[in-house]
Amino acid sequence: QPRLVESGGGLVQAGGSLRLSCATPRAILSTFTGMDMAWYRQAPGKDRELVALITSTRNTHYADSVKGRFTISKDNRKRTMYLQMNELRPEDTAVYYCNTHFQGQTDWGQGTQVTVSS
Repeated sequence: QPRLVESGGGLVQAGGSLRLSCATPRAILSTFTGMDMAWYRQAPGKDRELVALITSTRNTHYADSVKGRFTISKDNRKRTMYLQMNELRPEDTAVYYCNTHFQGQTDWGQGTQVTVSS
């Protein structure tokens, strides 16, 4: 069973919305609440970049390109992190990756494709 399971990607028109999910089926509650978690994305021919992060104390940080449009959150009971993406633009098209960091261990999800058509 993978450590991280992503879902929610797809094809959407510009201006639309998607919500990505990152489940952590192998994490116990104390591990999940202690994680720093993030979403990265990688567009074709470009480097992977940080989109948003949420720390174990729920502090958040966003890339300038998504501020005001994307919201990162997590649900401890469901052991799942989310990325609500609104007002999507064609330049948001990329593979989105979930990332977690806990006590020196870093894990990555398999990636989920987001495509925004103009």
